[in-house]
Formats: sequence, structure tokens, C-alpha cells
Amino acid sequence: MPALMDKTVLMDADGIRRALVRISHEIVEKNKGVENLVLVGIRTRGVPIANRIADTIGHIEGQRPPVGILDITLYRDDLSTLAYQPIVHETELPVDITGKTAVLVDDVLYTGRTIRAALDALIDMGRPSAIQLAVLIDRGHRELPIRADFVGKNVPTSSREVVSVQLTGTDGSEKVVIREFAEQ
Repeated sequence: MPALMDKTVLMDADGIRRALVRISHEIVEKNKGVENLVLVGIRTRGVPIANRIADTIGHIEGQRPPVGILDITLYRDDLSTLAYQPIVHETELPVDITGKTAVLVDDVLYTGRTIRAALDALIDMGRPSAIQLAVLIDRGHRELPIRADFVGKNVPTSSREVVSVQLTGTDGSEKVVIREFAEQ
């Protein structure tokens, strides 16, 4: 398999923090507060991002919205093509999402297929009154008619590039990098 090499640092730790603070304010403004709001992080990096947004909203509004964890493994449309035995993690929703506004949170929006799977998984858990989408990076190249309501940064990319979000808790560093397949 060709190696990936770092090409450009898009965001450092401060850039990530600022983007998440802005997204938090936008979520509060669009929803006129936090009543009936639940954030749902898509495993893996969507979960810590959702928790950071919830913490920031809690600081802004004095009330932290609940945060759920969504595992979409069994909802993926490429599950049958994966060569490995998929590991399914538990989906954890701390509240009933029926009648609530659910904000799906992920790190990178690319083709839209992950979000489609997340929508299917979320609807199996209940019937929210509305579903919104918050992503740290929107890199384009949509294959499905999906768009984010809240975006940290729009980044035009080529299909040869990979956007890598690295968070301290999961990766040991805090940055967003464009990586490219090395020529061999």
C-alpha cells in the first residue's frame, strides 16, 4: 500500500479550538438555546469533538447538552467489501432522542456516506424532531446530497489527498493535516 506523507497543516490546536467555539455559538444561536438539544458524536473522532462542543455550550449557556455516541459500523454501505472482521462498538444515547434536535458531529465530511449511515443508525434509535450536522472539516467531493449545518473549515482537496484530524486524546497530537499518497 502506498505511504501517506504530510503535505500541509490546515489547523493547529488553537485553530481547532477556535473552530469548535464558533460552531458551539452557531448551534446555540440556530437552536435558540439548548432545550431539547442532544449532540451525537460519530465514532471515533466525532465523539471527542461532540464533547468539546458540549463543554463549550455548557460554558456559554450554563447548561451542557447531553452527548451520545453513535457506532455506524453495521450501517456502512461498504461493509461487505471490507476485508476484516468489523468491530462493533456500543451506541450510547443518554436520553431518548424522540422529539429532540439531534446534532450529529463528525470530524471530516467527504462523500457523505458516513453521514448517510449515521442518519440510518440514529433513526433506528428514535424519531428526533430535527437532525443537524456539525463537522470540523468539509473537504467536498460529495457523492450523496448531504451538507453540513455547521462547518469549522471548508477545504478544497483532490481525491489523492486525505484529511487527517488528529486529537490529543485519540492520536497524541492536536492538528488537522492534509496528507498525500507518495509517488513510488
